[in-house]
Amino acid sequence: MPFVVRNIERTARGIVDGYAGIGTATVHEAQGRTGNLDPALRPVYRGPRIAGTAVTVSVPPADNWMVHVAIEHCREGDVLVVAPTAPSDAGYIGELIATALQARGVAGVVIDAGVRDAAEITDMGFPIWCRHVSVFGTVKRTLGDVNVPVVCAGQRVTPGDVVVADDDGVVVVPRGRAAEVLEASRQREAKEALSRPRYAAGELSVDIQNMRADLAAAGIVYLDELPEEMR
Repeated sequence: MPFVVRNIERTARGIVDGYAGIGTATVHEAQGRTGNLDPALRPVYRGPRIAGTAVTVSVPPADNWMVHVAIEHCREGDVLVVAPTAPSDAGYIGELIATALQARGVAGVVIDAGVRDAAEITDMGFPIWCRHVSVFGTVKRTLGDVNVPVVCAGQRVTPGDVVVADDDGVVVVPRGRAAEVLEASRQREAKEALSRPRYAAGELSVDIQNMRADLAAAGIVYLDELPEEMR
């Protein structure tokens, strides 16, 4: 039976806002190198950075009926996460749906399928990460689910989780870990800020990151020139 869950528990706004400006690579590392969606998902245009709370949609292949249903249940700051139940290159979202979402203050869309009207979406400045840009349209015949756990591009996404996306990709942070991962992300950023001037000054990364002892223990050998037998 298809479900539409009206009320979900979202990650606290203050925590979500803390992820603004933190790169997906940092978040991914901070939560133990987990949470990254398939890198085949790319932004329609370069440059957008978002952090928001997931509203999830499970949709049949080439059928966007439930995307229309989900719009009603999106709030300002949400990220619509669309997961087809089977691979699909259809364009589920175009200019009109993007306009409706933007009007509700939705931060962006992550969809493991296609979108179309790429030029118009770019001109609007509405952030979407997708697997395909495709002229192939959809129908409205089969129901799906809104605000149930889904698997999108290889990652489980639960309604209310934090979704962070930028040019590097998309990372999902489980709602229950959001505060912890945010603090770890901030610590990583602070550490990198201290190291950055040393890199800029020309110091070697093997020294900045204290790699030499571990390299020696791993058995690395330095030679002044290539041995004759290897030439």
